Amino acid sequence: MNYEEWLVVKTAWYYYFENMTQQKIAEVLGISRMRVVKLLEKARKTGVVQFKMREDSTSRMKIEKQLTKQYGLKDTFIVPTNPDAEGANETIARAAAMYIRDRLDENAFINMGYGDTCSRVLINLATMSENPVSCVSLTGGVNYYLPHNDMNLFNAKLYLIPAPLIASTKEIAIAMQNEATVVEFSRMAQLSSITVVGIGGMEEEATIVKSSIINKNDVLYLKMQGAVGDLLCHFIDKDGNLVNADIEDRLISTPLNTLKNLDNVIGVSAGSEKVDAIRAVLRGKYLDVLVTDEETALKLLVTEEIIAK
Repeated sequence: MNYEEWLVVKTAWYYYFENMTQQKIAEVLGISRMRVVKLLEKARKTGVVQFKMREDSTSRMKIEKQLTKQYGLKDTFIVPTNPDAEGANETIARAAAMYIRDRLDENAFINMGYGDTCSRVLINLATMSENPVSCVSLTGGVNYYLPHNDMNLFNAKLYLIPAPLIASTKEIAIAMQNEATVVEFSRMAQLSSITVVGIGGMEEEATIVKSSIINKNDVLYLKMQGAVGDLLCHFIDKDGNLVNADIEDRLISTPLNTLKNLDNVIGVSAGSEKVDAIRAVLRGKYLDVLVTDEETALKLLVTEEIIAK
């Protein structure tokens, strides 16, 4: 199911099964009422709406609804799981870009976290958009926001924090954070309409390890501290609480408390190895929307049920 089909199904579900008005659906999905009318018409013409919803569509909608309710989210977008593990990040990134495109005003700014998935989201979004996408980085580490080290590869205006992701000392980190440009970018982030973040796991092949931000010994130490994953390079435990790690004092990154107060925070992540990390982020209430795949979503629900028992 591609994004357009998902939107058709979701609109039909809200209209026929949740008894929402067309105006209410437009508000919930962040699209125009006229588009809702066209989507409902498409649902009828393509057979999505008959006397009952198609079984596969109904199943995914139910999972979305369960996840949204269980974790107090505003919305959830679940896509089919890509059987090719190497292509999973691209699938999720493309889905997130489609989701964002319909909700992005022409002159709006997007906050973007670092990482492979976020980088792919930006490339896909800029490729889809007619106008340049204005993006504000949430962390230091300029190279993490430049796919293939070539800014001309995509149609985007980047406002990148001119600092490393991790400073050599706490004192240098504080000094960099107080620089006028860094302070100004932090203010810009507060005004952005959408925030996109990736969620990192603690496996040896995690982006944060492959990028040499931390090494395997650091991973082991962080696990001993209770870390199950990272969000903007802040390591968190199973309940979403910040882990007291040495790296924290040297980070040039948006604080988690700040992230929690931003509008429309979209988490983009999938994979068995990231289930613990995603669940921790959801428990910490850092997200408004989760974009993931069906296999990950089911594991999030099943794991939570097992823990509850």
